[in-house]
Amino acid sequence: MDPSSWNIEFDSNLRRGAYNALNVCLQVKSDERLTLITDTATLEIAAALRSEIEKAGLQYNAFVLEDFMPRPLTNMPPLILDDLQKSQVSILAVKTQSGELPSRREMINIVNRNKIRHGHMVNINKQIMLEGMAADFNKVDEISVQLVDKARRSRFIRATSKGGTDIETELSPTLKWLKTSGIISPDKWGNLPGGEIFTSPYNLNGVFVVDGVVGDYLCEKYGDLRDTPLTIEIVDSRIKHLNCVNKELLEEFIRYTATDENSNRVGEFAIGTNIAVKNIIGHILQDEKLPGIHLAFGHPYPEHTKQTWDSVTHIDCVGRDFDIWMDDEQIMKNGRFQLNGTV
Repeated sequence: MDPSSWNIEFDSNLRRGAYNALNVCLQVKSDERLTLITDTATLEIAAALRSEIEKAGLQYNAFVLEDFMPRPLTNMPPLILDDLQKSQVSILAVKTQSGELPSRREMINIVNRNKIRHGHMVNINKQIMLEGMAADFNKVDEISVQLVDKARRSRFIRATSKGGTDIETELSPTLKWLKTSGIISPDKWGNLPGGEIFTSPYNLNGVFVVDGVVGDYLCEKYGDLRDTPLTIEIVDSRIKHLNCVNKELLEEFIRYTATDENSNRVGEFAIGTNIAVKNIIGHILQDEKLPGIHLAFGHPYPEHTKQTWDSVTHIDCVGRDFDIWMDDEQIMKNGRFQLNGTV
């Protein structure tokens, strides 16, 4: 779709989040080129982003996925991938559909190879644009820097929660920590809104209670799990036992984490750092940035974490109201950071 034909009015309240995305997070320059990928469900937000792209004076192309083939996509359209090869900056602002992770990974492979500054806005909506994307990302980055520095010096992280989580994570210096605070560099693309640090754990044991949300397409289907939490018993980083009163969710989660030999393995251990996010809203893009712990089973981002295994799936699991210790130092109490300037 020719972006000049998008005669789309958008809520002016979206401007702050769009400005943050382009100018604070992606730090665009007028002599750069940008690829914007969107879909029909996200056109209003894409129009707000396009407005900021044009204000910044960038050369760009914009694509609407439904113009190429029916959803869900089995592959990313070649024309989009070709355009991405020419850009220094990119944004994906779409609503996810079941089975589309491989098509997104095709795009991310180019992003990683070409070191494109990429803003991943999968399942972005107006509420997220007004909340998480309106954060002071420089402050979020300051918190993330403090935490990732502590994490890199730690051997163990223990986390408990009011909901019943009690896990211990063993770390390894051979497995890298990454900071995706929303300030995106060529070294690592990031979700927007940003606000997390993560690694792939060497080993993890205990009980993790998902009383926030689960990710991928299950998030929209089941929303906030406060009243129907999913309890995951983990032994040597693999799911040992699952329990949930919502049997439909339980069955779907079991199937998802049985997709391949590593789909039930903890691939990501993360701490959310976006202090503008106060509550679970039922959308993984924002909810995983809530200050606290989330785990993901499956794909461990080996190209960044240096993990030695892989998976075709990746599903995030978010809890709430955590106490967290890095070695013997408590860095979070009742969901609030215990760091300089953040208590």
